[in-house]
Amino acid sequence: MPRVTRASRLGFSYRLAVVLLRRPMLLLTHHQWSGAEHLDVDGGVIVAPNHISWFDPLVTAHFLFDNDRPPRFLAKDAVFRVPVLGRLIRNAGQIPVMRDTVDAARSVAAGVEALERGECVVVYPEGTITRDPELWPMSGKTGAARLALMTGAPLLPMAQWGAQHVMAPYSWRLRLLPPKTVRVVLAPPVGLDDLRSLPIDADTLRIATERLMEAITAALEEVRGGKPPLRRMNFHGSREQRGPKSNEARNRRSGT
Repeated sequence: MPRVTRASRLGFSYRLAVVLLRRPMLLLTHHQWSGAEHLDVDGGVIVAPNHISWFDPLVTAHFLFDNDRPPRFLAKDAVFRVPVLGRLIRNAGQIPVMRDTVDAARSVAAGVEALERGECVVVYPEGTITRDPELWPMSGKTGAARLALMTGAPLLPMAQWGAQHVMAPYSWRLRLLPPKTVRVVLAPPVGLDDLRSLPIDADTLRIATERLMEAITAALEEVRGGKPPLRRMNFHGSREQRGPKSNEARNRRSGT
């Protein structure tokens, strides 16, 4: 199966972004990477990170590019409207997500096509920077799970920590000096084999997404220490609440 690497034809804009960003990331951050062996598979892969800062996509991209898996991000369409930056990332092959519109299916189709080409597709399952006061993952949206079930591509949970020290959540203020340490743990693929023969409906997507968020949270415990809240925050627009965990999540926590 095809597999896109750094040696592949990535395009001028992609190469330009690498030139502009990689050296500053090497100079201004110290990094600790773990779990890169899970990227060493043929074909496309889906990487699903937690989201704690507007800086952390650079951390995710640095990790993936360093480990020979140039990323294609599914990103909010608003980012593509930012002057200069929007044109650069669009020309670099990143994929806009038009939520709650008739064009949303195009984002899914573009993600499927990228995976079939052997790309590494990055999807933030929370859909936005976490609103949890201690920066634990919130409830997840179903896009990453949908792509995994549609294509059979491995769904890899990623936990990253440290980007919030460079740029605090929902802030554009950079704190570059002294260099901050950023940590990434890539976990093994989420087990979805028992779901692949089922219809890709709301129930199947809910189960798959809960497994993904549990795996991201467990990896984040490894990265940062501490214990997450017993109930994951549900965030929908302006409404947020602590939602109950699924039976599967509760059983795994209790060891049953």
